Amino acid sequence: MIQRLPEYLKRPIIDTEKTKTVRHILKDKCLNTVCDGARCPNKNECYTNNTATFLIMGNVCTRNCRYCNIPTAQPIALDKNEPKHIAEAVAELGLKYVVITSVTRDDLPDGGAKHFQNCINEIKKLSTEIKIEILTPDFKGEYSSMDTIIQAKPDVFNHNIETVKSVFPIARPKGDYNRSINVLKYIKDNSDIITKSGFMVGLGETNDEIAETLSDLRNVKTDIITIGQYIQPSKAHLEVKKYYTPDEFENLKKIAEKIGIKIYQIGPLVRSSYKAFLSYKMCNK
Repeated sequence: MIQRLPEYLKRPIIDTEKTKTVRHILKDKCLNTVCDGARCPNKNECYTNNTATFLIMGNVCTRNCRYCNIPTAQPIALDKNEPKHIAEAVAELGLKYVVITSVTRDDLPDGGAKHFQNCINEIKKLSTEIKIEILTPDFKGEYSSMDTIIQAKPDVFNHNIETVKSVFPIARPKGDYNRSINVLKYIKDNSDIITKSGFMVGLGETNDEIAETLSDLRNVKTDIITIGQYIQPSKAHLEVKKYYTPDEFENLKKIAEKIGIKIYQIGPLVRSSYKAFLSYKMCNK
């Protein structure tokens, strides 16, 4: 059975002219968002604020992460017009800070790195003042793909570790914990791009394992950390082992601070791109 959500994890349904406008623009440009695909609990808040996290390269994934609501299937060919449509949507929404993520495309030789680069380039044509954050897969650890990303010069590079090491093989059977850490290390060692990562709690991890994960991220100089509560999308996904209380999330903040994490978003409903611009600004104080 799916556990009943605690009240503090529930969000009201909001439907305003702003949310309708965002949905209309996304539909008109044939664009996907992780807000819908991953059933993000903050979707209505973000849509109300005229923002969305773009999901590129299709709406199906080549991996089978057991916590994620995005379906696994054989993807179709890349839409070569998608970068242009992303830029058009950014212009129509009047965005000053853009977050782009993707499904994992292990079927592509470069994992889709060039497509990320094309999207970034199209947005930069609008204005060099627009800040761009990307949330990428691990590209199978291929340095050439990461070099393509570095050449594109996003303002923030995010790659989520997603969970602690002991849970990783169960939650991400086609991923690798050390590989993900190395992706963050490679970007930091070879560029001046702000790096970011995040993970979920509620999958059976201990506080010691959370501290270990934070230390691993700190050791590769990750600038921004996000931690949020895992919420089971359906009966087919991993069960929630524990719902952390707001007080326990406050304790996680203390753990992060003790380890030396200076910039973080930690809370029950925090997700990868939640208040992303605020975190970016904190890096540039």
